[in-house]
Amino acid sequence: MSTDVTNLSGNKGQKLVDPAIRGVSRRDFLKFCTATAAILGLPIGMADAIADTIANQKRPPVIWLHFQECTGCTESLLRATHPTVEHLVLDLISLDYSETLMAGAGHQAEAALHKSVEDNAGKFILVVEGSIPLKDDGIYCMIGGKTALSILNEIAPKAAAIVAIGSCASWGGVQSADPNPTEATGVDSIIKDKPVINLPGCPASPYNLLSTVLYYLTLKKLPELDSKGRPKFAYGRLIHENCERRPHYDAGRFANQFGDEGHRQGFCLYKLGCKGPETHANCPVQLFGDVGSNAWPVGTGHPCFGCTEKGVGFCKPIHEQASVFTATPPAMFPDINQDKGGGLTAGAALVVGAAAGAAAVSGMKFSKALKETDKAQEETPADK
Repeated sequence: MSTDVTNLSGNKGQKLVDPAIRGVSRRDFLKFCTATAAILGLPIGMADAIADTIANQKRPPVIWLHFQECTGCTESLLRATHPTVEHLVLDLISLDYSETLMAGAGHQAEAALHKSVEDNAGKFILVVEGSIPLKDDGIYCMIGGKTALSILNEIAPKAAAIVAIGSCASWGGVQSADPNPTEATGVDSIIKDKPVINLPGCPASPYNLLSTVLYYLTLKKLPELDSKGRPKFAYGRLIHENCERRPHYDAGRFANQFGDEGHRQGFCLYKLGCKGPETHANCPVQLFGDVGSNAWPVGTGHPCFGCTEKGVGFCKPIHEQASVFTATPPAMFPDINQDKGGGLTAGAALVVGAAAGAAAVSGMKFSKALKETDKAQEETPADK
């Protein structure tokens, strides 16, 4: 439904989808666009451009393919609240095909898929959820009588851009873990002639997907990517840098086992295998599920297992200590479970005091000996 309203830039008479019709005030709509600009690392002034993109443009066609996965990324999308999934599907994008969300099934669904691909060749965004098996010509994942591999090779070349959502589509995910019986792999190892944006996570944040799509539609280009094809606005910093437990790490306060005193007090989980020091993601900032603070693994007391980092999640044992890219805590940091209230025992203090005293006396004697040697050399005539 459209109505004549004043757009965010002050121009009148343009046909817009009034956010109020969807139960969203103009103020909240502006706040959403401003927050999106901030997430993308864009100037706040770009909020108007994002708003115009949402309100004025023809909704971009999106085709969402499911391969080897658990549908967790779609489930995460269904629980988003800003925007809600119905606002995303009905107002922001045109979701032409999704096996999970579409009403059609069977031949009807397949016909809708191919019609959208042909009608929007070179214009649609292809979202891939799940890894692609390569072993035995890909027979371990088939939809509508076709392998995932053949479907991807058929549809991907006709897309404007490809988004691999989740760790499975990005680099194979849990099914690619050793010994990888189906030879599961990510999209970008198969598609080489099209831009592939990796949005890893298990599940991936729906807001990273929305921000990526809005960036592409607003600026007509892809966001800046890192060496692994991830948008830097979401994966440009280590989890370790923004973690609420980081002060405990720097102070040497660690949980040594689940349920110990340090764990109950919210101390750093590095010794329990937290992969935050080697994992790039915005989980501490973005959180999950829109249920308030601490809604991410570390916030709930479990170590990060590195699902957004290739070669870490599903590759390293969950409780193996991370490779630290910043400062590794020294081994002399005290165990948090050691007794601290009483200080040194009398016997220990005596030993330490005696050792310190002996060192001081030795130092004084050595210094005195040096002075006597220097004085003797000054009084002795030089050799001729």
